[in-house]
Amino acid sequence: FLLEDAKPFYGLTYLPPANWMELLKSIENAYHNHYDALRKSAEGFAEALNESEIRKYGLVHTPGALSVDELDVTFERLKPHFDSEKGGMNRAPKFPMPVIFKFLLRYFDLTQNPEALRHVELSLNRIALGGIYDHVGGGWARYSVDDEWFIPHFEKMLYDNGQLLSVYADAFRLTGNPLYRQRILQTCDWLKSEMLSPEGGFYSALDADSEGIEGRFYTWTFVELKEALGDDFDWFVSLYDFTEEGNWENGWNHLHLVMPPAETARMKGLAHADFEQRYTTALEKLAGFRAGKIRPGVDDKILAAWNGLALRGLVDAYRAVGNEELRELAVINARFLRDHMLVDGKLMRTFKKQARIPAFLDDYAAVIDALSSLYQITFDESWLQLADQLATDVIARYLDEESGFFFYSAKDAEQLIARKIELFDNVIPASNSMMAEALFVLGQILDKQPYLDIATKMAENVTRLITSDVQWVANWAALHCLIATPTAEIAFVGNGADELRKDLDRFFIPNKITLGATDYSDLPLMKGKVAVDGKTTIYVCFNKACRMPVHNVEEALRLIQTF
Repeated sequence: FLLEDAKPFYGLTYLPPANWMELLKSIENAYHNHYDALRKSAEGFAEALNESEIRKYGLVHTPGALSVDELDVTFERLKPHFDSEKGGMNRAPKFPMPVIFKFLLRYFDLTQNPEALRHVELSLNRIALGGIYDHVGGGWARYSVDDEWFIPHFEKMLYDNGQLLSVYADAFRLTGNPLYRQRILQTCDWLKSEMLSPEGGFYSALDADSEGIEGRFYTWTFVELKEALGDDFDWFVSLYDFTEEGNWENGWNHLHLVMPPAETARMKGLAHADFEQRYTTALEKLAGFRAGKIRPGVDDKILAAWNGLALRGLVDAYRAVGNEELRELAVINARFLRDHMLVDGKLMRTFKKQARIPAFLDDYAAVIDALSSLYQITFDESWLQLADQLATDVIARYLDEESGFFFYSAKDAEQLIARKIELFDNVIPASNSMMAEALFVLGQILDKQPYLDIATKMAENVTRLITSDVQWVANWAALHCLIATPTAEIAFVGNGADELRKDLDRFFIPNKITLGATDYSDLPLMKGKVAVDGKTTIYVCFNKACRMPVHNVEEALRLIQTF
C-alpha cells in the first residue's frame, strides 16, 4: 500500500479473502486518522529499501574461491535442513529448489561425498514420481502443499520446468537413471506442445484452475477413470490406490507414486511381462480422455528471463539425452529471443504481439547464460556474439561500481524510490548470482578477463553468506564449486567435431567449456588448433595450457580425469 507520492507504508504477500475488507477498512481509518504515523512508516520503508546490501548483510570481500574444506563445512550446515525420508528440504509446503540440487551435484563432483548424491537422488526420485509431476502430460507444478510431494498447487510455471530440466539432465548424466531420461523427454514434449508460441517463445504458465476448481484438469473421479481406462481400469486403479471416495478429497483421485511404476507393480502383484507397454497405453488413454476436458488457462505473456531458463534447460536436456529435436527446439527459441526481444540492440522484458518494457537484470543474466550454453552445442559463433553484445550492455548500464554487484534495473530506467541489488536465491536464482555465472562462463569461452574479474569478485563478496546459511545462496555456492578448480577448456576441430562433442557431453563434467569448428575459428581459445593428420581432433586444456591432442573421447576423458 502506497501513499500519494508512491512511497509504501505497508505490504504483505497474501491475505485470505475474508480478511481483505477488514484490512482495507483499517487502512482507510489509518489514512484519515493517523496519517502522521503512516508517513513515518513510509519514510522508514524508503530508508530500509535504500540501505546498501553490502552494509545490510555485512558483506566483506574475501579473495579466493571457497576451498574444498570450506565447502565441506557448508554442506554439513545445509544437511540438517534435508528431509532424509521424503527428499527436498525439511518443511511444508515443499518447493523443488533447483539451485540447491545444482549445488549438491557440483559439490559431489568436486568431493565425491556420497551423502550429497544420495540426497539428490532421493529428492529427484520423489519429485519425479509424486503428484507434483503430471504423469499424464509431463511437466512439474509449482510446489506440493503437503510434505509428501502428493498434492501440488497445480499451476505449471515455465521457470520451474526450465530449471528442473537442467537438474534432471545433470543427474541423468551422472547416474544413468532411466526415470530421469523419461521425465526429461516428457517435459520437453509438454513445452513444445503446450507452451510454445507461434513465434518460438515459451509462454509463462498454465493456470491451476479449470471449471472453477483448482486441479480439475489433473484429477479424476472414479467414473472418469472407468470411462477412460476401459480394460486397464482394475490394475491401474490398484497401482495408484485410486478409490471411489478419492485418494485426495471430495471424490477426486490424483496420480502419485513413491516408487517407480514397475517396482510398485511388483510389490502389489501387478507385474506382467508387458507391464511397461500396458502402463504406457493406460497413460495414453488418460491423455486422450483429458483432451476433451476444459483446459486450464494459459498465461501467454513471454518473459525473457524465464525463456532464458527454459532455453538453458533444453540445452542441458539435449546434452544428456542427445535427442536432435531438443537442439532444434532450443535454436527456435534462441532465434525468437534474437529476432523479437531486442529493440535497438537492447533486451526487452516481455513479449505479447510485440516486445515491451526494458529488461531487468534477470532477463540479461538468463539469456546470456543460455546463449553461451547454446553455442557449446552448436558451435554457431553468432550466439556468442549476441551474448557478448548483451554482456557489454548490461555491464555499462546495470553494474554498481561501488558494490561490485548489478542493480536489478538499468541506471537509465525509470527512477523509483529505491534501486535494488538482488542477492538471495530462491525458487528462481538471484539475478546477481545468475549474472555472475553467466559472465564467468562467457568470459572463459571468449577469454575475456574483465568478465572473469567481475564474476569472481561478485562470488567472493558473498563468501560469508555461503558459509553461514547456504540454502539461500545455493546458486552462489554452485559457482564457487566451479571457481574452486581450473575449468577444462575442450576444443574440437574437424568434420566430426559435433559428433565427438555430443559423445563427450553424455558425461557429467560441470566444470568444462566446449568450443569447436570444422576447420577454423577466430576465437582466442581456438587459435592454433587444427585437425591433426586430417582427423577430427580434441584439445584438452587448462588455463590455456593444452595436453597432447587426441582423436577420441576416451582419451579426452582420461586427460580430464588425470588433471
